[in-house]
Amino acid sequence: MPLLPRRFERLKAVLDRRMGDLTVLLEHVDKPHNLSAILRSCDAVGVMEAHVVSLAGRPRTLNDTAKGSQKWVDLRPHADGATALAHLKERGFRIFGTHLGVTARDYRDCDFTGATAFVLGAEKWGLSEATTALVDQPIFIPMQGMVQSLNVSVAAATLLFEALRQRQQAGVVPGGGEGIAAERYQRTLFEWAYPDVARWCRQQQRPYPQLDGEGTILEELPRTLKLRC
Repeated sequence: MPLLPRRFERLKAVLDRRMGDLTVLLEHVDKPHNLSAILRSCDAVGVMEAHVVSLAGRPRTLNDTAKGSQKWVDLRPHADGATALAHLKERGFRIFGTHLGVTARDYRDCDFTGATAFVLGAEKWGLSEATTALVDQPIFIPMQGMVQSLNVSVAAATLLFEALRQRQQAGVVPGGGEGIAAERYQRTLFEWAYPDVARWCRQQQRPYPQLDGEGTILEELPRTLKLRC
């Protein structure tokens, strides 16, 4: 059964608002609940992809907290924090790391309207010294109670929604797909609409078929392929 036009329009509407210049890097945030909740916040804000550095030998797992957001937010693994930060800096990101140090600034006093990457560590030990040394600006979220920090998933949501608020106020939130490159937009739209067909195309090392304005594939494909997202 082909993709319903209203479903295709919903996918396009979400992708139109995705931001390729806002992301998070999670260092050793391996608890399934926290990782899942952060991906859910990324999807809610309009983040295109997240980055992760996992503990050696510990697989990344998600739970129901994600609510399927892992289908809509790419999770990019990296070997270590230095490699991940180098990758982000090469792409023009300014790195904000959550760290209580003498040079840390209140997150509300920072500008997140440009290319922004938030780096967060596991609650128990925070960011590693090596990663902390590479951030452009340490930041903190002020606390009024006895505890010194938020749950990492709550901290990530707080920072992401502040970035979204600033961008809305500045009028720079995308609304027509301009937040990501055109080639990536088309590739992602096809993968969201037809994940099984996209997987088959990659296995066959062939380009994705073209879609018409209602999301119908403009090519004859093997009947065994699933055509629904």
